[in-house]
Amino acid sequence: MTATLVARGVAGGYGHRTLFDELDLTVAPGDVVGVVGANGAGKSTLLRLLAGIDEPQAGSITLAPSDAFVGWLPQEHERIAGESVVGYIGRRTGCAAATREMDAAATALGDPSLAADGADPADVYSAALERWLASGAADLEERIPAVLADLGLVFEGARAEDTLMTSLSGGQAARVGLAALLLSRFDIALLDEPTNDLDLDGLERLEAFVRGLRGGVVLVSHDREFLSRSVTRVLELDLAQNSNRVYGGGYDAYLEERATVRRHAREKYDEFADKKADLVSRARVQREWSSQGVRNAMKKSPDNDKIRRKASVESSEKQAQKVRQMESRIAQLDEVEEPRKEWQLEFTIGSAPRSSSVVSTLSNAVLRQGSFTLGPVSLQVNAGERIGITGPNGAGKSTLLRALLGQQHPDEGTASLGASIRIGEIDQARSLLTGTAPLAAAFEALVPELASGEVRTLLAKFGLRADHVDRPVDELSPGERTRAALALLQARGINLLVLDEPTNHLDLPAIEQLEQALESYGGTLLLVTHDRRMLDTVQTDRRWRVEAGQVEEV
Repeated sequence: MTATLVARGVAGGYGHRTLFDELDLTVAPGDVVGVVGANGAGKSTLLRLLAGIDEPQAGSITLAPSDAFVGWLPQEHERIAGESVVGYIGRRTGCAAATREMDAAATALGDPSLAADGADPADVYSAALERWLASGAADLEERIPAVLADLGLVFEGARAEDTLMTSLSGGQAARVGLAALLLSRFDIALLDEPTNDLDLDGLERLEAFVRGLRGGVVLVSHDREFLSRSVTRVLELDLAQNSNRVYGGGYDAYLEERATVRRHAREKYDEFADKKADLVSRARVQREWSSQGVRNAMKKSPDNDKIRRKASVESSEKQAQKVRQMESRIAQLDEVEEPRKEWQLEFTIGSAPRSSSVVSTLSNAVLRQGSFTLGPVSLQVNAGERIGITGPNGAGKSTLLRALLGQQHPDEGTASLGASIRIGEIDQARSLLTGTAPLAAAFEALVPELASGEVRTLLAKFGLRADHVDRPVDELSPGERTRAALALLQARGINLLVLDEPTNHLDLPAIEQLEQALESYGGTLLLVTHDRRMLDTVQTDRRWRVEAGQVEEV
């Protein structure tokens, strides 16, 4: 089915706060619309509105045809206790819901007393059957094994039906999420951060899938290369300017056009401000001349010198008329609002005294975890080296990091950490900041040398203000927890920085600021990322590729 989604004058937000309004968007078959904006601008809120999960504060959202199959895949790979891989895929593809609707309709067809008031059971069943067939539920179970096998998902000999989602690693869960997307048959797909936790192979598969869809797609992503390769238009939600705008062309064209639009807006305001300032200055001078002329006339002219007094009065009136003309010209200027400066994450990475010349060494190290084995590995990390680490999900990158940091001891061989090492780490799970304690309290426990006021001031620099710092850490969004982890890097003095997928859940401005902070960081760096633009941007001395439990220098 070809379907079109149309949003007209839509406003969205939460509570009494409006994040965007007067938003117009049409998504036709073949459109791939990328939604960009700072964290908190309302990107996920918009997807929920388009999916019909929430109601807009104003405006309308329509589908043609009205029964089109819209699929919404939220940012978090929600793992429900007791849910199997197959059950998860059924839920994410919408097949499970379509099956329940058809079963309920079939039951009502057999027992009309169960049908909704005023509804013809036969019509309800016919519609439910059509939706069930359109969702792909009829042959989903037959299609699942081939897709999982193609993605390299093997669950230690267990069947997908018997493997619980809660038992999978983050990378495996991301691959199952990708499998659900590849198995879906949505008329319109709404994808919230589909690139999170995917390796390079997964990203390429996702790109191919999105480009090959006949239906429309609206996606939120902070992966710049993915956006560049996939989207046909960009919708920008600009929280600073309280505006939204659709840019034609792909992501790179959007960057160029946005820069032009912002430059023109600034030039237009500067021209207006300069013109207004000039008129105000001239009016002030004219007023001063007029006042001075009256005072001089009163001082210098005798009471009986009527001719001179008359000339002075006329001169003063002329000056006053010029003042009124200037004021009239100022009033007639078309007011131009000054472009508001965007909030930017600006930070540096705190440095510690230099460590020993050898930071970490692995010698014939073998590490086992279940059926997986990393090694034997022999590596040395020297002070000041900047090492980029890549490889597929499940290849052993995180295990390698734990071994280098002394967090996991080898089953065979040796591992040693140098002297005076001060580690700063953002791990993939953002596990430094978790739990039910308020963010401020959890942060203070990690940096006891900082006073409470200093902690709150630092967190505010990272966009974490009063409504964030008093909330339990586990209630914060992944992006907010990542920004808190970045704040820790600034608060602590470190000489070994370890970043494991740092761009996950960060918005585009924060990613670019992190790249700038890495430019000025002078310590040792271990960077694990699948962000292709970050790999090109951040300077590294060495590259390691981890695959199938082996590490090679490339």
